[in-house]
Amino acid sequence: MIQTLEEKTIDSPMETPHPRILTINGGSSSIKFALFEIRNPLHRILSGALERIGLPEPILRVKGENPADNISQGVTASDHTAAVGVLMDWIEKRLGRDALIAVGHRVVHGGPDYSNPQQITAEMVKELRGLSPFDPEHLPEEILLTEAFHWRFPNLPQVACFDTAFHHDLPRVARLLPIPRRYEAQGVRRYGFHGLSYAFLMGELARLAGPEMAHGRIILAHLGNGASLAAVHEGQPVDTSMSFTPTAGLPMSTRSGDLDPGLLWYLARTEGLDAKGFNEMVNFQSGLLGVSETSSDMQDLLDREAQDVRAAEAVALFCYQVRKWIGGFAAALGGVDTLVFAGGIGENAPVVRARICSELGFLGIEIEEKKNAVNADVISTDGGRVAVRVIRTDEELMIARMVCQVLGLDSKKEK
Repeated sequence: MIQTLEEKTIDSPMETPHPRILTINGGSSSIKFALFEIRNPLHRILSGALERIGLPEPILRVKGENPADNISQGVTASDHTAAVGVLMDWIEKRLGRDALIAVGHRVVHGGPDYSNPQQITAEMVKELRGLSPFDPEHLPEEILLTEAFHWRFPNLPQVACFDTAFHHDLPRVARLLPIPRRYEAQGVRRYGFHGLSYAFLMGELARLAGPEMAHGRIILAHLGNGASLAAVHEGQPVDTSMSFTPTAGLPMSTRSGDLDPGLLWYLARTEGLDAKGFNEMVNFQSGLLGVSETSSDMQDLLDREAQDVRAAEAVALFCYQVRKWIGGFAAALGGVDTLVFAGGIGENAPVVRARICSELGFLGIEIEEKKNAVNADVISTDGGRVAVRVIRTDEELMIARMVCQVLGLDSKKEK
């Protein structure tokens, strides 16, 4: 049952001896958040989301250790400004005005200059505004979020954690785009995204398999609504499938992935499609949704594929393209030692993992059916040359760790 803020009785603020960090992950129609206490190790006490911002019936959902925090209630959030107000009101009422020691923000695009998490300053906000043409889908809302927190809590430190930072030092041959060189001076290059996820996965791989394995030839597959792969060797990024924008690479839930650039000119001539319309098509009408014509959700398509050839083709295309990118990255790495699946699809869709790996035996990638069916941590066969792992990614925890690092807060990694 959905309750409104007025119907839900909010208890007195939570009291704790531990300082708290709030993590914020803003999207085009949602704001995800999580609250961590700085203990030894970091301890998540709740997480939640403001969903359907700017759409009918926005909802605030929270799930926490304290039953009083488990809510799903209707709110008024016609835009991100209103949504931030709802979130900050809830924080003050439930946690107290002085509950937080810092806020960490996922910032999708750091441009050519931001390669590490940093405390947010007025100068940084100015520079991020200048980067908005790089990522008009995310950066304006992310800047708004940081400013809203500053207005309400002016003395609260905020840290920007850049999703592009993990890939910042890609080899030059991987960064370059084959277009006129003058555009490189404007910052046009391969950036790559999902960096917070990849940083977390590399840390988890080192913890689970040891530092030596984490310095091997690794392919990370973050497969969710947004999907990408990254190649890593000796702990350093070698290549990644997303490029100047998150639209590139694999077909995703509604994004096309890589396309023939000539398609824009063709559609401009045959349908009068302009650049804005093309951008709308490749980001919100393509991928699984465009091919299936029914759903952008992988599980929906798996449920329908036996009866609907369009759903079957969407799933087949996704698996084929992931398999192709794995093969390409194996070539870039000179082989592969570890393949990691993560993200909503990568962690929870055994049939998709099986189909992706089915033709990769020549690389030494072999998965064991029973292990794969139960989403085991290691799903490769005992005799396979490549370790195939399923690791649940945690971008929120990665943001909290980065906040501790930047602000010099005393915390160790969560176990």
